[in-house]
Amino acid sequence: MEQKQSFWRGSAVLILSAMLTKVLGACFKIPLTNVLGGTGMGYFSCAYGLFLPVYALSITGLSASVAQTVAHAAALGNWHEVRRIRWTARLSCGLLGLVLSAGIFLLAEPFASGVAAQPYALFSVLAIAPAALFGCLTAVERGYFEGMQNMTPTAVSQAIEAMAKLGLGLFFCQWTLAHPAQVCTLVPADVPLSALAAAAAVMGVTLSTVAGYLYFLIRNACCVHSRRRSTATSSQKPAPVRQILRRLMYVMIPVALGSLVTNLTSLLDLVTMMRSLGRLQFYHMDALIERFGETAASADFPAFVYGSFTGMAVTVFNLVPSVTNMLGKSALPCAAALWAKGDKTETATHTCAVVTAAAAMVLPAAGGLYVLAEPVMELLYRSRPEEAVIAAQALRALLPGMVCLCLTFPLCSILQGIGKAIVPVECMLVGVGVKLVGNITLMRLPQFCVTGAGISTSICYAVMLVLILYSLRHALDQPMHLVKPLIQTGFAAALCTATAYACRRWTMAYPSALSLICCVAAGGAVYLAALWLVGRKRTRHSK
Repeated sequence: MEQKQSFWRGSAVLILSAMLTKVLGACFKIPLTNVLGGTGMGYFSCAYGLFLPVYALSITGLSASVAQTVAHAAALGNWHEVRRIRWTARLSCGLLGLVLSAGIFLLAEPFASGVAAQPYALFSVLAIAPAALFGCLTAVERGYFEGMQNMTPTAVSQAIEAMAKLGLGLFFCQWTLAHPAQVCTLVPADVPLSALAAAAAVMGVTLSTVAGYLYFLIRNACCVHSRRRSTATSSQKPAPVRQILRRLMYVMIPVALGSLVTNLTSLLDLVTMMRSLGRLQFYHMDALIERFGETAASADFPAFVYGSFTGMAVTVFNLVPSVTNMLGKSALPCAAALWAKGDKTETATHTCAVVTAAAAMVLPAAGGLYVLAEPVMELLYRSRPEEAVIAAQALRALLPGMVCLCLTFPLCSILQGIGKAIVPVECMLVGVGVKLVGNITLMRLPQFCVTGAGISTSICYAVMLVLILYSLRHALDQPMHLVKPLIQTGFAAALCTATAYACRRWTMAYPSALSLICCVAAGGAVYLAALWLVGRKRTRHSK
């Protein structure tokens, strides 16, 4: 039987892993962007635009469903059922992974040519196809350990995947660019080298999912003897395999659909942005040239802007949510266990703690990135100054959405844990509808060609947050007491933002890296001091 971890310990393990993973991911994405440029990253992002919904099905949906089902059985002490859930999930999810991989492979050409309008992205899409299979297999193992409230295996596998992606992805990309003669003989002569280099980088991503699954195979093989000696017994009979499969599907389908709907925002950007930018080139070329120069007249301009948006702005945007999402992973099994025992009051208290922790991470980060968007992008993408300017504008438009997203995901995890997994899907569908309307409306206007997708994304996530908060409050039938801690955290974050802004104005004459370090240090110090004062005041009042 796995050793359980408390919510805070499990969250700390996952957050540290997520921070390491994002650092390694940035070390992968930033050099890759500098090498490939906006056009090459457009090809790379096309594969990701297709894979992210599949990833949502395989990783987020499956792991959450296994975790919720295992946590419920473990809370009732039915260990025979826990083992049967794991076996059933391995078999069914392995078959699902095969189907998803085959589907991506077969639909690669029509997707690249017809949907994405980027025929040369075909090679990147083909390279990502096997990742769906290994993602499904890994999801089962992660979900089992998360359901047993042991977050360490998930954290280790995430770190292994990030290291493999960094090493293999950059190596394959650089090798392709350094050996064009050998590579170009394998494809038609008109295929640009940047498309092949992007596909090589995607192959590194696929192999990283293989490495993550191999970790679980090795771990399970090493621990098999100790598990046999310490197998927990239970007098309860496990449910039949068919019933367990229905439970998994009951949780997995709405969770996966919710993750799929969320990732549809990236797919909507892929489908609408380049087509809208092409339309702007046709009808408003003069306005675009006045704003962007002769670059706007290039046939690659839509891929250039899209690659800058997704490869740079969205990469930075995703840094904080990827960390706060770890709170949701740890919150789900805790909420499932409390709900199985019928403790609604403690579930509401748990919800308040999760949301407050997420807000404490995202609010100062969003404020700091808003005032420091230009220096951050200039520092990260020094060799791509034109793309960095576009990415900084887009990032500012995305930041309100980042705050809402970081608060939304943990709340969705709690809804999934208490058996209300369909509710986030309904709320997210409304948000995605708002996103689609916003993209189509704003991207038709030249002044919003860079920020339109970011603004519509922020509105989308704000609508989702309001609807999910209302739904969770109704489901719990208990007050969550969120207003006061969020106001206190927001006040501290506002002081942090103001400090960073003032420090930026005072240090603009310094080298950009030194100025940025000073701003982050000053803002962080003020934020921590403000939180400490708020904490002392709260303690004094409680006495």
